[in-house]
Amino acid sequence: MNKRQPRLILLALFFLTSLSFFACHNTKVLIYNNSDSIEVIVLGIAQDAGYPQIQCKKSCCTTAWINQSERKMVASIGVRNTSTKEAWLFDATPDIKDQLNILLNGEYTLKGIFLTHAHMGHYTGLMELGREALGADAINVYAMPRMRTYLQSNGPWSQLVDLGNINIVSIKHEEKISIDQNLTITPFLVPHRDEFSETVGFKINGPSKSAIFIPDIDKWHKWETDIKSEVEHSDYAFLDGTFFRNGEIWGRDMSEIPHPFIEESFVTFKDLSTDEKSKIYFIHLNHTNPLYNQNSKEYKTLINFGYRLAAEKMKIVL
Repeated sequence: MNKRQPRLILLALFFLTSLSFFACHNTKVLIYNNSDSIEVIVLGIAQDAGYPQIQCKKSCCTTAWINQSERKMVASIGVRNTSTKEAWLFDATPDIKDQLNILLNGEYTLKGIFLTHAHMGHYTGLMELGREALGADAINVYAMPRMRTYLQSNGPWSQLVDLGNINIVSIKHEEKISIDQNLTITPFLVPHRDEFSETVGFKINGPSKSAIFIPDIDKWHKWETDIKSEVEHSDYAFLDGTFFRNGEIWGRDMSEIPHPFIEESFVTFKDLSTDEKSKIYFIHLNHTNPLYNQNSKEYKTLINFGYRLAAEKMKIVL
């Protein structure tokens, strides 16, 4: 054996030991990330009536009537624990059949539905849980006090309660709900047209990141909470983007359907850093919203300003 061989043997042993250490270390990290994964999946981005909208013969809907791939489901998100295979739905839209098919994917169990308010695109999908359809067994439906009373006191929703298809779980403003060891949900009141129920958004906290979901609100300045601060204290923000600008619906007083125009949101968020703006995903788009056309100047402006548009089936990990 020459003088260099013992040194080479020691170096080889050190190299193999190091590889073994890092392999074990990386394996642990991968297992940790996989076993603790909470993901949010976008299930729809359209306003309550979907896209294209019923009987719309205007240019905004023409291609969507012809091309099925252009159509968009009503705004909703889902949350899944990839380890326990449990899932939660946020809003029961008219597209609930297709949205649950995407969310559950043949392997997840639906553990509950969180409702924001009693406008048609946000709760009417509950009818699919009844005796004429799924015939569900006590699915938890998380609802604020007025929303709970509305469901219990009005058909056909009251029948879902009477037959045990749904189990209404009361929730309260800013009261945290621990539905999983790695997942908490916090509802918070927002100003909106509350004809039948109050309106809430939700803060969703996972193991390491958080998201807020506010598909409907009248105007940011009408909310006593600073939306800019909420964005800064969250990792993702799915925000009301119903209309791009005032006058978008010809011949109708848009003050009757108040939402923060995206042009107004540009002003509200103008002082945020580029990183903060990139957290914002606009959702709940009316059929008239030019952002559906990614070749439009409005869409290009949105992207150039640093914002994002929510997309069906996009996923984020919390």
